[in-house]
Amino acid sequence: MVIGLRRPSAARRPTLPDPDPEETAGATRIGNRALSLWLLLLTAAVVLLDALTGNDLPLIPLLVVLPALASVFCTVRQTTAVAVWVTLVVVGSRIAATGAFWDVVFLIGFTALASTLGVVACAARIRHATEVARLRSAVVALQRQILRPLPVTTRQVCVHGLYEPMEEDRFVGGDIYEVVQAPHGTRVIIGDVQGKGLPAIGAGFAALGAFREAAVRESELTAVADSVEDAVVRHNAFSAETGETERFVTALLLCFDGSDRVRAVNCGHLPPRLLYDGAAAVAALHRTSVPLGMADLSDEARAAEWLSFPPDAALLVLTDGVTEARDATGAFYPFDERLGGWAGREPDQVLDALQSDLQRFSGGVRRDDVAVLVLSRPPDGGAAAVSLGHDVVKRGTDRRPPRP
Repeated sequence: MVIGLRRPSAARRPTLPDPDPEETAGATRIGNRALSLWLLLLTAAVVLLDALTGNDLPLIPLLVVLPALASVFCTVRQTTAVAVWVTLVVVGSRIAATGAFWDVVFLIGFTALASTLGVVACAARIRHATEVARLRSAVVALQRQILRPLPVTTRQVCVHGLYEPMEEDRFVGGDIYEVVQAPHGTRVIIGDVQGKGLPAIGAGFAALGAFREAAVRESELTAVADSVEDAVVRHNAFSAETGETERFVTALLLCFDGSDRVRAVNCGHLPPRLLYDGAAAVAALHRTSVPLGMADLSDEARAAEWLSFPPDAALLVLTDGVTEARDATGAFYPFDERLGGWAGREPDQVLDALQSDLQRFSGGVRRDDVAVLVLSRPPDGGAAAVSLGHDVVKRGTDRRPPRP
């Protein structure tokens, strides 16, 4: 599922229909007509071979494997139909054949048991698929409520973004981002929670909540980082009490004040890329500190530094779901090499090109969330800034917009 929102008028929201458990389990891969054809052909082949081999090598019992195969690919109804068909064929062939009475009874009973087990296995598979589908749907819905739809515009910056959450059961990740218009400028965070699953989303929600409050309250960006640090530590303390694993969060915090420089605090995260004058370059940060939640392991306080942000430039920030993507051979995605070819494009075009190229490179197989933000100056100088987060831009009267 892709939450890559470019223009508010054409925003693509993730749709969350009620999961069809049989579709989730791949049960509709075989249609009824195709299933009936293959069933008749296999039955005819086995019956013919059984007739040719005679009583010395009865092959009719081989039909019991058909319900087992159907339980893997078919619906419960289809599997039941296959089981009934196989049972009828075996019973009919054994009754017509000559042989010891108890041998015939044993074969019929074995066929009925195997067919029943096939139906039970299919029902169990569908039930598990339903649970997984509900979990995926709940996780994606939760992520959609936590993370802001993009693009958004503030007085200092326009933010376009691409977000592709994992939906593979326990492999769902904890990538986070937020944009807050504050009295001291626009504060932006992008981060990646260590680990996978719903607990990672919980840690990400704790970090986001703290950032939204501190971004408006604190005048220094380092103080914002310290507030998020405290929130992650408190979340980890609660997690330890409930038996969950403690987690840390790599994050990059930025502050845009409308000047030609951007304030940055790097908490163990990937450095941003500067897109300027048709070229892309890593904006090196020399004061990288430990991830959020691990400040006790370092004696150095978090420090902020300045990044160049020319008028026509854009900053691209991302999570490691991009840089650590692999192809079929295990090679890593050459992100910086590819990004250089798109540096002269508009932000939304860069994201479109990245999304398509990453999909082709990985063959559609992703191992982590993908979150990318491209931050540039508003085209109108920020005159039409919108309300963000907990800060409401005054337009005659204060009003809080409905949550998207």
